[in-house]
Parts: sequence; C-alpha cells; structure tokens
Amino acid sequence: MTDWTDPDTFARALERVDTKEKGNCFEDFEEGDVIEHDPGLTLTRFGNEQWMSQTLNHDPAYWRTDAAEARGFEEPPIHPDYLTAATLGITVEDLSEKGGYFLGRTDVRFPGTPVYAGAELHVESEVVDCATSSSRPEYGIVSWRTRGTDAETGEVLCSYERTNMIPRREPVATDGSGAATTEADGNDEPDLPEAFVTPEGGYFEDFVAALEEADDENAAVAYRHERGRTQDDVTVASLPLATLNTAKQHHNVDVMSDSPSGDIVTYGDVTRSTALGHARSDEETWREVGFDDESFHTFVAVGDTVYAFTRVLEAENDASSDEAGTVRFEHIAFNQDDEPVYSGTRTAEIRKRSG
Repeated sequence: MTDWTDPDTFARALERVDTKEKGNCFEDFEEGDVIEHDPGLTLTRFGNEQWMSQTLNHDPAYWRTDAAEARGFEEPPIHPDYLTAATLGITVEDLSEKGGYFLGRTDVRFPGTPVYAGAELHVESEVVDCATSSSRPEYGIVSWRTRGTDAETGEVLCSYERTNMIPRREPVATDGSGAATTEADGNDEPDLPEAFVTPEGGYFEDFVAALEEADDENAAVAYRHERGRTQDDVTVASLPLATLNTAKQHHNVDVMSDSPSGDIVTYGDVTRSTALGHARSDEETWREVGFDDESFHTFVAVGDTVYAFTRVLEAENDASSDEAGTVRFEHIAFNQDDEPVYSGTRTAEIRKRSG
C-alpha cells in the first residue's frame, strides 16, 4: 500500500498533479463585462473600530455616540476608509488575485447619507477598459468601475475606478517601445517654491489663511505630520484578510519570499488609511467627500514605517453644512527612507471655527 505521506512519495505526487488556480488572467476580462462578486461582507462596529484603531484614525464621531450626534449622525457611522477597503477587498478574488501592479484608483465617492454598522455590502465591477502593455508583454492593463451597494436597499455606498496590470496566460510580442525612458539631467533642480507655509491650526479658516499667505509670495501650503506607524502582523496580514482581500501578497510568505520585497506586503488601503489618519489628526474633519488620482509607488512590508506629508491645494466656503467648508488636499505617504509609497488628492469638508 502506498504511503502518500512518505516525503519522497508525496514530493513526486506534487510534481505530477495539476494546481487548481485561483483568480483570472488578462484574457478573462472583456470590456463591458459585469462581475457580481460572490462574497459579501457585513460592516460591523468591531471591524470598523479595528480598522480605525490600527490605522490611527481617531475622529471621535466614529467612536462616540455624543460626538456622532453633534456631527449630525444617528450613531457612530462606518468610516469611509474601512468602507473603501472592504469594497475593494471583496473584489480581489475575481479581479486581481493573480497579482500584478496596482496602477491607480480615482473617482472614489461615497453617498450623501451615512453608512452604519449592520449594512450588508454587495459589490459588482464592470470592465471599462482592457489594453496591452508594450513594456511588459507578460501583463495586460485592466480598468474596472466598482460599486459597493447596500444589499437590502440597493443604495450605492462606495464607488471608484481602479487600474491594475494583470498577468497574461501567454505573453504578447512587442517591440518594447512603451519602455522608453528619458535620461534625467543631473543638473536639473526640482521646481520647488521658495517657502512653505504651515496652517496655524486645523480649522477651515486656518487653511484659508495659509493659502492667502502663500499667494502673497512664492510659497506652498505644505507640511509633514509627526506620527508614524510601523507595519506589523496586524496591519500587514490581519486587516486585509478581515476585508476578504485574498491576494497572496498579503498572506503567503512562501510565495513572496522570491519577490522584490522578500516578504508579505501591506494592503495599499492600509498604507493609505494610515497616512490619512496622520493627516486627519492635524485637522478638524467634518465629512469625507472623495478621492482622486491615487497611486501606489512601491511596496510597504513588515517593519516599514508609514509617515505622511500634506499639501493644501484649495479651499472654498461651500459644503453640505454651514458649519464646514471644503478643502482639497494632496497627501503623500512615505517610508522611513523618505520614499513616497502612496499619493492621491482628497476632498474633505473641514469644520469652521465659527460654526
């Protein structure tokens, strides 16, 4: 009788059997396809608080009933960062589990009404574009429009468009023309302003005053945030799995040992939310409106520390409440070596001091 657990026997069996693969290749996507993602996720208070606590998002309106009611909520709502991460996490098995570079995400939007614990999240994605990659023939480029909806009411809770490189089953022949790069001139100096202005506080009026000061000279309203968050097993492995993100990059050390990182890496939405948590700690956030032009520049692994840098782009008085104004920011997350790891623009309503 064959002992299948004998190491030599089992090794030979492994060499001969096929692997039932997970995920889809580039050839499996066609523009116009709509994918109903089978997993669902109930947004819970525990999941919300776990995400917020580990990414240093401490806005009291998402923790305390009295603070939530003062902001116009019935109870502490689901944080937009957790909602975004959960929406994307559910899609990974169907869209990007095969791997490939996350090229960007934009038009991240939320409903006008708050989302509360107990909402059952249903997610679908439409393929909006498929393109070949002339620089990487082993990959194609796919863009999806994803919507997370309330399974009971059908209300859209979160939507965005994201783009990934997706492995092909068979590489295509190219001339490599897309890989052309321009030699950098070592004598070129970065085109930075002469001065940087830091807002005096975190209220809407403080951002307006800083922008006005910057307009009077060749200056930019830009500053770094003091806090940092070193990545550990919870942020790198536990948080993505809690959002049903099955990408091997976040939980399979064996596979990732031969990758450039040499280890599992942080889910991009954890990196992003951590940087935004640092930024929000220096402002009086009222509501999140949306995010655009998000990019992830390099991997973040266990032991790396995520810091944040903010540039204030513009401010306007209009908002959903008279107690707030609207500010548009550019946020850049960077690591302990001062390398950018994430960037994106964010529009948020900021509390007025006079409100």
